[in-house]
Amino acid sequence: MHVAHLTLHDFRSYADIDVALEPGATAFIGRNGQGKTNLVEAIDYLSRLSSHRVATDAPLVRAGADQAIVRASVVKEGRTALLEVELNPGRANRARINRSPLPRPREIIGLVRTVVFAPDDLTLVKGDPSDRRKLLDDLLMLRTPRLAGVRSDYDRILKQRNSLLKTAGLARGSSRDAALSTLEIWDDNLARVGAEVLGARLALVEDLRPYLGKAYEAVARGASRDDADLEYRASIDLTSVAATTEALQAALLEAVAAKRKEELDRGISLVGPHRDELLLTLGNAELRLPVKGYASHGESWSFALALRLASYDLLRADGDDPILVLDDVFAELDTERRSQLAQLVAGAEQVLVTAAVAADVPASLQGVRYLVADGTVTRDE
Repeated sequence: MHVAHLTLHDFRSYADIDVALEPGATAFIGRNGQGKTNLVEAIDYLSRLSSHRVATDAPLVRAGADQAIVRASVVKEGRTALLEVELNPGRANRARINRSPLPRPREIIGLVRTVVFAPDDLTLVKGDPSDRRKLLDDLLMLRTPRLAGVRSDYDRILKQRNSLLKTAGLARGSSRDAALSTLEIWDDNLARVGAEVLGARLALVEDLRPYLGKAYEAVARGASRDDADLEYRASIDLTSVAATTEALQAALLEAVAAKRKEELDRGISLVGPHRDELLLTLGNAELRLPVKGYASHGESWSFALALRLASYDLLRADGDDPILVLDDVFAELDTERRSQLAQLVAGAEQVLVTAAVAADVPASLQGVRYLVADGTVTRDE
């Protein structure tokens, strides 16, 4: 899979721009603030309908414009498809395939699959649990696009349930009884949809584990594939729970009932996938320590890179090369890690690299080079 052509209209700093792309490595070179990352961000947005840089769509629309359009010609197994997303902050976004509108924008998710390496990847290791949950959910949606709808349903249920918990916690008498009765319905919804999210995450972690060990061995000096590991820590005790949707749903319902008083006191949902953690560890069978809080800066960077490489290898094992995006990542790495990363990804069908200076890009990834400056993108012949 590769993107053959990218067109942007009022996206970030670009009023209108067209860029022809090729398989293999392409480097966008330009000083910070010139718009090079905006180009690869647009391709990543087509993949997941979200940005790796911001949490909402509003910053993606050029200042003074009402909407933005991202359009790309994508080649897969010799066939070309035209994908398009129209971003409308404050209103519903729209998506099209070959000019035909889709009923829901999220149906475009996964048609382009990207894996992005970026300086902020260190937050995967050192950041909040939400950063690691997002890593899992993004990967889930690319592997199984229908889970984007499941995840959206879960967020909606959680929001409604939290609102009801606050209402019930403050209510008295018959009003409280009515609120508690309604809350039982949302308990069932949370457990039903949450069980699907939880089951998918548990399976993903098992699939990802061997690829993580292999990737960490490749990027960390002197490491073995047994050094890095990950473990899913659910908000409920799964010790004796079968990994089936039905069993997970029952376990979630039981845990919700046990936390009822505390949830009403605090007005928030304390059980469910939104409270789970992905524990990252380094060490051996005798002593394993969490990466967060114990790993050195170099080990943390190696682990973050290994997570991205493992994600790439897992997607590739599904039968389709994702597009690799290396966004200003080489400036953050020492010479040895630059070389290691370049060697590991050089064989990808399409690699898009951004860098402030050409010297930061390893020779094996120079490929086609574009110069980005003052809102223009010029091929460097």
